[in-house]
Amino acid sequence: MRSLRCSWSFVTPLIIILTPLSLLPLPLVIKTKEAECAYILILMAVYWMTEVLPLSITALLPALLFPLFGIMKSSQVASVYFKDFHLLLLGVICLATAIEKWGLHRRIALRLVTAVGVNPGKLMLGFMVGCAFLSMWLSNTSTVAMVMPIVEAVIQQVLSAGDEPSKDHKGALNGISNPALQLEDIEAQHDQPENMKSIEAGVIESVQTAPEEPETKAPALPSNGKYKTREDHMICKGLSLCIAYSSSIGGLTTLPGTSANLIFAEYIHQYYPECKIINFGNWFVLCLPICIIMLILSWIFLHWMFLGTNFRASLCSRKQTDKERRTAKLLEDQYNSLGPISWQEIIILVIFILMAVLWFAREPGFMPGWSSLFAEYRGYATDATAALLLGFMFFIIPGHKPNANRYEALITWKEFQACMPWEICLLVGGGFALAEGTKISGLSSWVAELLTPLGNLPPLATVTIACLIVTSITEVASNAATITIFLPILAPLAEAIGVNPLYMLVPTALCVSFSFLLPVSNPPNAIVFTYGHLTSMDMVKAGLGVNVIGILTVLLALTTWGTPLLNLDTYPEWAPVANITGV
Repeated sequence: MRSLRCSWSFVTPLIIILTPLSLLPLPLVIKTKEAECAYILILMAVYWMTEVLPLSITALLPALLFPLFGIMKSSQVASVYFKDFHLLLLGVICLATAIEKWGLHRRIALRLVTAVGVNPGKLMLGFMVGCAFLSMWLSNTSTVAMVMPIVEAVIQQVLSAGDEPSKDHKGALNGISNPALQLEDIEAQHDQPENMKSIEAGVIESVQTAPEEPETKAPALPSNGKYKTREDHMICKGLSLCIAYSSSIGGLTTLPGTSANLIFAEYIHQYYPECKIINFGNWFVLCLPICIIMLILSWIFLHWMFLGTNFRASLCSRKQTDKERRTAKLLEDQYNSLGPISWQEIIILVIFILMAVLWFAREPGFMPGWSSLFAEYRGYATDATAALLLGFMFFIIPGHKPNANRYEALITWKEFQACMPWEICLLVGGGFALAEGTKISGLSSWVAELLTPLGNLPPLATVTIACLIVTSITEVASNAATITIFLPILAPLAEAIGVNPLYMLVPTALCVSFSFLLPVSNPPNAIVFTYGHLTSMDMVKAGLGVNVIGILTVLLALTTWGTPLLNLDTYPEWAPVANITGV
């Protein structure tokens, strides 16, 4: 691994230097605005996918190169970098900062888990539900970082318990019904050291932390003696993966849930300003069933892989083993250690609920929303308005009882800065600038003309192909970078083949979040990988199944409840009619 990192350190400067040089024929030979913009787009795509430069630094290339190529003035590019998206993000991060500071997330997660149950199957389901709910409002990375320590405490309790599972539960945990998917060869593992992973600044490094055990160890035990039985190890794997996957699934449900959702919404509002159908309420109604279906099917799939097929023992058994009683006591003790709910947590919870209500009620569609109170300025107020209003409250409401010496609000500016993902702001701004450049240069229209033969396929087949491509690329590139690259390509394609742009863009935006295969696919995967219970092959095998579940669920939503909700079966008036003169 060390030699691999060393070789990559030599490859990185080569990619940085050779990529722009190898693409020079585009602007120097073809000499059209489309070719010049394609040069910048391909250069950014390579840098984003290989991450030879920080993502946010690559996002600044349009500000540097668009003026030099005469595509946009510097002042025009600069104005595109900051949009309504950034204001909405500011308000959401204020809420996230307050929740993390005062520990409301722990209270919610622990209460949800203890309410579901403590046998391994119910534990997995409880953590998935809690993690998905939190990731609807917080970033996926923050959610996993907050919940995983709780899961690890449960795992340590499982590992420290000395009893064997009961007969019913043993049948549910031994995994004998799926030998083809056995994720671990005990004999091979006996000869392997355990690799722990450490993550810092988005770079994952492999560090050997456990020496090999002598060959005299019983082969039923892992090499480091960490897991008493194979069942224990499988439980640890299942609990770890359910946290990573459920955080990504839950983030689909709300527009602020993931950066990809926000980028999509801002793109629609920027390039289809007359499209009013994409709002918090409609998105929630569309994606909540997707989230629920994916959570249920993913839980069934992970249970089958790691705990076996005895679902009845997991869901219906009321008799607790000694290990489960200890786990229940651990969770109860952790919840009791939080003490009674504080008045600060109550205020944050009220603001949290109020923010969600204001998002829902701004333009619900089936009735006039609160934005209709400002009829003279229709369309002026957005979800960012509500987010900022309540975000300000966190800096105004005191966090402690009045003190003559000092006044401290619920959150401070330093705490907000520590939670604010400034790199995402630059990355998204670069994406908006890139999209604007492709439109002005004519590159997006040229690509749409090039792809018009896809119009001969059924629209659902075209969407399926787009979803498969995006899901594959997002495994090796960041979600935000992937959606940023594909939005300005797929929107003109939809216009060229006469399909509602939302029919093409909504499933693509959702599938961008399906990065389940690799530890490096997204930060949640990397975080759970650092705890050392998983191998890369575990994640690949489990991630393939969850990817298939996600794509099929999105296509189901697209062809059923999504069509009447977003009027996907008609070409909208707010979208321009493509005028293709030739291909």
